[in-house]
Amino acid sequence: MTLRINDTAPDFVADSTEGRISFHEAIGDGYAILFSHPKDFTPVCTTEFGAVAQLAEEFAKRNTKVFGVSVDPLEAHEGWKADIEKYSGKPVTFPMFADPDLQIAKLYDMMPAESVLPDGRTPAHTATVRSTFIIGPDKKVKVMLIYPMTVGRNFQEILRALDAVRATDGVPFATPADWKPGDKAIVALSVPTEEAQQKYKDLEIVLPYVRKASLPAQ
Repeated sequence: MTLRINDTAPDFVADSTEGRISFHEAIGDGYAILFSHPKDFTPVCTTEFGAVAQLAEEFAKRNTKVFGVSVDPLEAHEGWKADIEKYSGKPVTFPMFADPDLQIAKLYDMMPAESVLPDGRTPAHTATVRSTFIIGPDKKVKVMLIYPMTVGRNFQEILRALDAVRATDGVPFATPADWKPGDKAIVALSVPTEEAQQKYKDLEIVLPYVRKASLPAQ
């Protein structure tokens, strides 16, 4: 299937390092990040899981649960966790799904074009299984990011994207380029300028169609 922004994130039940999990049920009423990797015990993946372990408190502050996915079996995940902690200095406190049959990878359209996955596969066989999805409390896909094997993800950017999604959820705003929490955001064009001037006291009209103001307190 082809997954798009605003599609319902596919639900599934799978084994993880925290037991068998029903994905939608585990998300609950908060946000979720699902991020995947081509194989355990590989260098870039280890640094990325380590980065997420170091940011565990930041995700928790944002009412966001994090779930990792790798195509190796659960036994491999359990051994790999020790290496991740050794590298990052932080324990892996979030679930890591085992996806040896590629159930999750296929549900989330993570596979390379024309991929063939024989027994004895290497990371090269799952080259594009390095995807990130931000999912809302409504279980809709809000953000999708896909990286090649040679490019490690910037999890500060993923955190920033999560902040932007949360800040604009349910309000007529969008975030400009390079926005970060505390910056002004762009008032949606659905709000007439006269109305925006009444509602947002610090409104800045840069161009007739670029109006900036502080986001409402949430």
